[in-house]
Amino acid sequence: MKKIFAMKKIFISAGLAAVSAAGFETVFAAAPDALSPKDWNVSGTLRGFYDDNYAVGGNQKGSFGLEVLPTISLNVPLQQTEFGLRYTYGLFYYQQRQDMGVDAFDQTHQMELWLDHAFNERWRANVTDSFAIGQEPQLLDPQQSVPYRIEGDNMANHANFTLNTEWTRLLSTAFHYGNDFYDYQNSGGNASAPSYAGILNRDEQNVSLDFQWTIQPETMAFIGYNFNLVNYTGGEQIAVDLNGVPYMSDSRDLMSHTAYVGVNHQFTANISGMVKGGVTYTDSYNDSRNSTSLSPYADLSVSYTYIPGSYVQVGLTHQINATDVVSPGLDGSLTQNQESTVVYADINHRFTPKLLGTVIGRFSSSTFNGGAYNNSSDEAYGLGINLNYQINRHFSTDLGYNYDDLVSGIAGRSYDRNRVYIGLTAKY
Repeated sequence: MKKIFAMKKIFISAGLAAVSAAGFETVFAAAPDALSPKDWNVSGTLRGFYDDNYAVGGNQKGSFGLEVLPTISLNVPLQQTEFGLRYTYGLFYYQQRQDMGVDAFDQTHQMELWLDHAFNERWRANVTDSFAIGQEPQLLDPQQSVPYRIEGDNMANHANFTLNTEWTRLLSTAFHYGNDFYDYQNSGGNASAPSYAGILNRDEQNVSLDFQWTIQPETMAFIGYNFNLVNYTGGEQIAVDLNGVPYMSDSRDLMSHTAYVGVNHQFTANISGMVKGGVTYTDSYNDSRNSTSLSPYADLSVSYTYIPGSYVQVGLTHQINATDVVSPGLDGSLTQNQESTVVYADINHRFTPKLLGTVIGRFSSSTFNGGAYNNSSDEAYGLGINLNYQINRHFSTDLGYNYDDLVSGIAGRSYDRNRVYIGLTAKY
């Protein structure tokens, strides 16, 4: 359980750590702090970069720049409890913006905490929270409901509570509660020009319960249910129906019910896999033209640790998620959400005890539900390559490349982006 929990902390961090101009590599530069035997760590990273589309849009703007990322972390392992906390401040300088006479700096804040407690041999609780303020889509929303960089001090918070209970040698349960809160600074829109706050400010809550059966020591089957409630909190006009009556932010409120079955299996000591599939019933109860729908739900993953310190993880998810598109269709219906399939692969390879290579790939295909672009889709491609060299116990250096490409069925929405970087990290 200890090893599994440690890996969970890395991937929890991964969802929010992509703020930097270098992007994906921040995940792996920061993750070792969570596993450090020291009670606390202080580190600082300085990187130079070139970003050929930092505004993340069709109107391409490129810039050289610098980023500074100081981090402080605390890790407290006790007899039955493990507690951790990490805070990272980000300062980003864009030369091209200074040349244009506009504010050349962006700032970000990331705070993560986790608490793992074993009440006894059969009851175990885990609490995590990730808070972020920033502009990059990868930082704020792991599902990337909006694929663009958004100016301002935009805020997101992701909180999770899990209680695992082993009732008998064969039967166990897993209860989970999650809350995702989004608050975008860009507000004051209207029906003809809605703001990001009006479209995307929301509070998402989900509750799930899994019943798990241990079929063999290496195989666990489960059946579960998830309830999800999404309330849009912007309180602004976001569109107009056929009669000229404005739609408000809460016109996209929804609740969903997902039933699923699955299995976890440990194939060998270093290969494990999980398959989960089911169906989701969605009720957009404030929009009579887009009331209910059924969609498949899937979550599959395989992990392979082929040598110590080196692993491959591949997976696929299919689910409903929010979107920044709302344009009404000819029937007056809003775009309520997207149905998205995501395929991903992570490769970590330790060439030597001091040299680590990382490749992260991601592809998503998202279809709009309702509105003017009903059944149109966005296809997003992402690639991150990073090399990290540990000079000594206090210093490391890294370099890398990130590529992002959005191909959209909506005119003017597509873009591509290339980023290269090199940096130095000091840790104490």
